[in-house]
Amino acid sequence: MLYTMLIYETGADFSRRADPATREAYLAEWPRYAQALRDAGIYVFGSGLQPPDTATTLRFGGGEPQVQDGPFAETKEQLGGLIVLNLPDLDAALDWAARAPRYPGRVIEVRPNVPSPPNSVCAA
Repeated sequence: MLYTMLIYETGADFSRRADPATREAYLAEWPRYAQALRDAGIYVFGSGLQPPDTATTLRFGGGEPQVQDGPFAETKEQLGGLIVLNLPDLDAALDWAARAPRYPGRVIEVRPNVPSPPNSVCAA
């Protein structure tokens, strides 16, 4: 079953990632973690995201979609990246999420993916 880890970061996290002076130290643990996922044969896809101020959001109501610059929600944490893993169950997904690099304020949400019907646009 596929599980997605949604990695939420604070504004300070995004600033550390963007600042060349602190970027290397901030990102140093991720290559080891990514390699462990690949070595375990469970990695499907993953990507960090640009800062929230680069987002564009579509809102749907009764008529045409409304386009808004910026993220959907103004909260302390914003989605900073995601990793999709192929694992047997939620316990395994939580175990791998707990191994991710840790920073104060970081939140990782784990969700099972909805299986795609065969021949659908979303089928892998």
